[in-house]
Amino acid sequence: MTHQTSQLFAQLGISHDPRFTTTGLPPDRVHACKSAVDGSTIATIALDDAASYDATIARSHAAFLNWREVPAPQRGLLVRAIGDEFRTHKDALGRLLSLEVGKILQEGWGEVQETIDIADFAVGLSRQLYGLTMPSERESHRLMEQWHPLGPIGVISAFNFPNAVWAWNSMLAAVCGDTTVWKPSLLAPLTAIASNAIAQRVSERMGYKDLFTLVIGSDANVGERMVADRRLPLISATGSCRMGKRVGEVVANRLGRCLLELGGNNAAIVDQHADLALAIPAIVFGAAGTAGQRCTTTRRLIVHESIADDVCTRLVSAYKQVHARIGNPLEDGTLVGPLINARSGEGFDHAIAHAKTQGGQVLIGGSRVAVKGCENGIYVQPTIIRAPKSNQLAISREETFAPILYVFTFKSLDEAIAMNNGVDQGLSSSIFTDSMRHAELFLSGSGSDCGIANVNAGTSGAEIGGAFGGEKDTGGGRESGSDSWKAYMRRQTNTVHFGKTLKLAQGIRFD
Repeated sequence: MTHQTSQLFAQLGISHDPRFTTTGLPPDRVHACKSAVDGSTIATIALDDAASYDATIARSHAAFLNWREVPAPQRGLLVRAIGDEFRTHKDALGRLLSLEVGKILQEGWGEVQETIDIADFAVGLSRQLYGLTMPSERESHRLMEQWHPLGPIGVISAFNFPNAVWAWNSMLAAVCGDTTVWKPSLLAPLTAIASNAIAQRVSERMGYKDLFTLVIGSDANVGERMVADRRLPLISATGSCRMGKRVGEVVANRLGRCLLELGGNNAAIVDQHADLALAIPAIVFGAAGTAGQRCTTTRRLIVHESIADDVCTRLVSAYKQVHARIGNPLEDGTLVGPLINARSGEGFDHAIAHAKTQGGQVLIGGSRVAVKGCENGIYVQPTIIRAPKSNQLAISREETFAPILYVFTFKSLDEAIAMNNGVDQGLSSSIFTDSMRHAELFLSGSGSDCGIANVNAGTSGAEIGGAFGGEKDTGGGRESGSDSWKAYMRRQTNTVHFGKTLKLAQGIRFD
């Protein structure tokens, strides 16, 4: 472990973790953790094998049998204490996150704040796990439903949100009476080790062991076991559409539950009534923020033909300012950090080359960037590509996890909505307009087919209070706010008969 990594873990109150002991392990159980900032190895950790995986699941299941008996408001007190612990360590954890995956510090801290916010939300939720009462057709009968804890929840997370997505699941699961088994991305295991240790430290202090557990390993050695494991009644998986289809297939085969948060190919519509002073900065953040590595990144811009030239000119001007602030994400003033690894850089190059052969015009960007002191990091210019007059650009149908924005034009709003909906994914969408009719049509049943649809706000940057997720190839899952808690519980319908004479439903007589 490097000195910088050791310092951050010390600030987090984690002096030692068994994961950092790799002596005597075979090579396939030792993993080098790389920093996206400069490509350097910042720690080595031990990976799980079949035996350690099974032991972790067994501990989580044993903890669940105890935890489900604790009243929900008391479970909320534990989650409140976890949120307070993350408040205390927000700075150091945000820095560790940025060091590992290359987010700028503002976004690293913002992600930890999201974990704090969902913990606060879950505390209130612990007193609102409401069932219903329903009128019975039979006299002297009461019909009702209630919700019970589901079991150990398997959480599979991606590199781009290595802390918050786990929190969306684990904080809600905890107040619902469930335990969590977390498999983080091998591109971001250090943030996971730290986050899980903080949560588990608090829960042990309050008398509960193994509410939060961690399994780290490859898809072949750990992931496949996890999705096929009947001891995990729910698998919540975030990642690519390809990964989600595999998870869905395996879990369905054992009749388990899935909560899938998969890819996005998100569009923003700018109509002729839009306030461009509002739209332009929202589009720039949505397209260039996190170096384009959000599932909600704005990847397609659909602009009314009467203002398309003006919009492109303004965007190019804004991107020039962004290009001047590409650099080390740990330094103040940086707006765009690196891509996660070389493979992502290759994806960026591939998309640019194909866009050009398909008639796309690169208005700005399209190149790699050398950052002093970070020569082995993968830094690229946020890029704008204008589609040809035919509006056909096949590469735009692919989700490239990089800061590339494709610009299209439209004549009528119906045409723009059709373009918005004309991709396989259905995660996030937005329209910029001062027309009430256009805004309401976009939000109507014949408007955007995405799980998230915004008016005069970008595709990226969702709040925790609303349910997060999408339709079509995005998987249909919902996490975070609203009534997403229901995914982590099992519904039970109850009939209570308090009379003395048997009454059958539907008026059936069986004398």
